[in-house]
Amino acid sequence: MLIKINGQEIELPEGSTVKDAIKATKAPHIKGSVISVIKGKEEFEKHINKYKIKTTAGSIIIEILEDEKITPLIKAWRKNYKKFNGQRIRWTTPDEVAIGPIKTELEPTHKEFQYNKNEVILSLSGFSPESTHVIFSKDQHKAIYGAPPHNRGVFAKIIGGMRTLLLLTEDDHIKEVKPIIERRSIVKSAAVTDLNTILKDGNQVFTYVKVKPDKKSPESVEHFFSLLEDGKVKVDYESNSFIGFYALEGIKKGVERIEQRKRGTVTLRNRGRGVGRVYIYREDRVSTPSHNYIGTVQKGMELVDIARKGDHITIKCEPGRIMTVNMTQKQAEEYLQEHHIKQIRDGLKDDKAIIVKQEPKYTMDILKEKKVKTFGIEKDKLIEIEMDEKAPRSTWYFKKISGLVDSPIGSMKVHFAFPGMKVVMFEGDKTEAKGIVPENTPTKCVKAGEIGVTNMSRHHVGLIGVRLEDNDEFGPTGEPFNATNIIGKVTKGLKNIEKFKEGDTVYVREKK
Repeated sequence: MLIKINGQEIELPEGSTVKDAIKATKAPHIKGSVISVIKGKEEFEKHINKYKIKTTAGSIIIEILEDEKITPLIKAWRKNYKKFNGQRIRWTTPDEVAIGPIKTELEPTHKEFQYNKNEVILSLSGFSPESTHVIFSKDQHKAIYGAPPHNRGVFAKIIGGMRTLLLLTEDDHIKEVKPIIERRSIVKSAAVTDLNTILKDGNQVFTYVKVKPDKKSPESVEHFFSLLEDGKVKVDYESNSFIGFYALEGIKKGVERIEQRKRGTVTLRNRGRGVGRVYIYREDRVSTPSHNYIGTVQKGMELVDIARKGDHITIKCEPGRIMTVNMTQKQAEEYLQEHHIKQIRDGLKDDKAIIVKQEPKYTMDILKEKKVKTFGIEKDKLIEIEMDEKAPRSTWYFKKISGLVDSPIGSMKVHFAFPGMKVVMFEGDKTEAKGIVPENTPTKCVKAGEIGVTNMSRHHVGLIGVRLEDNDEFGPTGEPFNATNIIGKVTKGLKNIEKFKEGDTVYVREKK
């Protein structure tokens, strides 16, 4: 049987499953992500009711009428519309424009009918199905078109491009006739399925969404890459117009390229409520200054259309992210060579040095410049931490201000370090720390290596600290236990922390 998976045709044995199709084509798909299975072309096109007719004078949009009585007309159109591609305008009059002829199996009548403006008619010229034309009515008139007996041959109406219709002459021709894919067309013919679903001949399977990122929005694109760190992303909101991904809500980015939000457009909210959210649009919407343009879906809108809140979608970007942070200088060299990008080593240049930052920071800028500076440090100077899930607000705050939200390695600046005090504190951000309620506060003893954040019960809210020895009275920021939220612990490099001085930058990464 013939199956299409992400647009690729493949022959599979009867009884094959979605899993078999994925394996045979090596289709991108991460376990747990939603899959779309669409029935055969004929079943799919049953739910398409709009078509765009592109001509040398412009485009005309028609909408199929919803009437069971004209089913033979609709079937004839859907079966044959591609035959009009490349054909010249057959004739024009003050009342009509005709395209064709093509061959159909319709039967003519010899009656004269009244036609209204904007109606679209199937005409059998000379009362012959071998000379079937499509007539666009420009005005109310009477005519004998040899039309089939169903609804005077009227199967559609013109809903766009009337000006184009008036401009057409016999010197013009049809460039292309194509269906307009709307969300409702997909939803009615698609189903979310698991990998063991048995496929049938003609099925179309979609396993992932492919996005082309925009070169003019490097910061927003990098935000999107961070969202896709695991290759799949959870749908946090869905409506008729869009689906939303809110995992990085609260991360502010500057204003970049602003574009009309057409179907398939990916945007980032850059201000106001919901800043940091990412959206993929199911329907056209006007541009707004609060949304940066990230890119456009090139493949897999079928998944965007059927996804529900709570679903996960596999998303791939092309080009993908260029990220050398957390690699060794040598690993980065090999990685960048594969991408034809020049490496400029900085900081510690030794092959085994760990890269803690790259310049340019953003992928689209790196691709533009074709070079990147990689800053390395000794592996022993890198601090590894393990986050505590019992303090979700506080750990999010820590990741946010350290940069761990969108980079494998973050950094903090030492705020206070005094020999013999057995505590080191790092700069926080009072603005970002708003709303850090008491959570996971210690009760008996703070162990050496535990990391704490001062909660909103104290003036120095947001201050971050690490204890270098056990303490039964005060937390890592010098506050009482009830003002301290424990967010995790240092798992590697604790001895090095004591060596840091005020103003030093400390690089941290999360234990995986």
